[in-house]
Amino acid sequence: MTATLTSETSDLSRLRTTADFVKQQDTTTLLSRLLPGLNGQDLKALAERCRFCHAALLVFPSDERTLQATLADLGLLTDAPPQPSVVVRDRLAARHRRHPAELDLSILRPSVSGHDGTRRMVEVFALTVAPGSDLEPIAAHERTHQHEAHVAFQVLQPDPLVVRGLCATFQRYGAMPDGGGYNQHEHGTVLYFTAPAHSTAEYQRIELYAPGDHRDALAAHLAASQAHQPAETLLRLLTGAWTTQALAAFAQLQVPDAMCLDQGVSAEDLARTIGATPENLATLLRYLSMLGAVSEHPSGFRLTELGALLRTHAPGSMRALALMYAGPFYQSFAKLEHTVRTGQVAFEHHFGENHFAHFARDPELAELFDQSMVSGARMFDPIPTHPVLIDAATRPLGATVVDIAGGNGELLGRILTQHPRLSGVLLERPHTIEAARPLLNAAGHTQRCVLHPGDFADVPPDAHVYILSRVLHDWDDDRCREILRHCARAMPDHADLLVIERLLPDDGSNSLATAWDLHMMCNVGGRERRADHYAKLFADAGLTLVDQSPLPLGGSVLHVRKAGTAPAET
Repeated sequence: MTATLTSETSDLSRLRTTADFVKQQDTTTLLSRLLPGLNGQDLKALAERCRFCHAALLVFPSDERTLQATLADLGLLTDAPPQPSVVVRDRLAARHRRHPAELDLSILRPSVSGHDGTRRMVEVFALTVAPGSDLEPIAAHERTHQHEAHVAFQVLQPDPLVVRGLCATFQRYGAMPDGGGYNQHEHGTVLYFTAPAHSTAEYQRIELYAPGDHRDALAAHLAASQAHQPAETLLRLLTGAWTTQALAAFAQLQVPDAMCLDQGVSAEDLARTIGATPENLATLLRYLSMLGAVSEHPSGFRLTELGALLRTHAPGSMRALALMYAGPFYQSFAKLEHTVRTGQVAFEHHFGENHFAHFARDPELAELFDQSMVSGARMFDPIPTHPVLIDAATRPLGATVVDIAGGNGELLGRILTQHPRLSGVLLERPHTIEAARPLLNAAGHTQRCVLHPGDFADVPPDAHVYILSRVLHDWDDDRCREILRHCARAMPDHADLLVIERLLPDDGSNSLATAWDLHMMCNVGGRERRADHYAKLFADAGLTLVDQSPLPLGGSVLHVRKAGTAPAET
């Protein structure tokens, strides 16, 4: 008997065994065998929220026709065409140090009937291995070790809280997080676990499948997986600088502008378009495919929605931010140790001046910085509909909104577009005012917006709404009090102040604000703060915090009024 025939006979036997297993199981019994000690209310709750749906195995047919014939012999039929595998393909590639594009891995899901008549599936991962292929060692290893064999439970109501709760229950009964991923082809999230060592089930790997995109739960799950592999985790963390520079090079070369989301392009053709070395560009693109900025297909590389955010003129483009983080801020972050040791700002230590002065002396860098601030403009999306601004817009005689240090006028322009009855004042440094002028003119706000060059001491009096957006985190507490006192002196009793910042969490949980706190310390000399810290600063300036609301990108808007004044009725 030839090696190929022997291997295919082995696959046939494993397929038959898997199909028989799927037919015989029920959810409650299988869960109790996989997770010893799970019983009572926890078992009942788990069985009500997820159901056994399939068992999976990886087979290695010599070609697709052979696989279809094998499945037919076992009565395992499916009308659906094979789907590309993403999660298992990537796991296989990492395990055997191959590039994912080398592995033609597909998924088929023939259905079978359970003992109770429920419809279940045998999930067949198929990697085509032609006779004599250099993939034969991979097939031999995988048949022996059965790394991808697992049982799966589908979440019945894939609410994010339910998904997190199920993950927590699995871990509480000894299951260890073991990777996962999001399959864009099927719009489903896969969370893998390793069963406890004392499990009595035939399978040692468990899949929790949640229809839809649950990447927040996935991120937490993957972090838990990596916690059990400290050396590998640390190595990945240490290469974070490569990620920053790879994304920036991608943007700087304007590669995203030359790519499509729905059509592949070869590295060679792309290199000719942008003027790059084909082999080196291919290396960069393969790395970026690991990050999700591009995807690799038989037709070539395609841009993803994530990568499209690095296009030059795309709505919400983050290209300028990538160039800033990989440029001047990257250089200054190399001096982080100096900041931690001495308390001095790393940016000033490296460049010899603070970042405001440094950018002001270089018009191109100043423009890039202003553009990078716009990259986070999605945080502003809910601001124009804040009750304070809606109330101001309904005043019979109109109202004025002052955006203090409002950059290029992005936020103020949105507010004026939303509320035609409002007037605006943009208070900024002279060179920034000139950059804002054409943008506000193009939006048609010239007649309703005064461009007021000046500093914090020049806050115009008697407006109805004042805005400090991402300003206070630039400064230490003493300077913040000074800025807030300038605002308080300018504000009439009926005025409102909206402060937009990222807030550090009260409970120490993971937050974008925690990362920005390090960034502000290193590059600006400022800091992020908790809400109660801001409340104290407001009180020191004669102001009071009325309430706060969450914003996208980890932001918050703090509603502030003069102390002793009641909030306006809305």
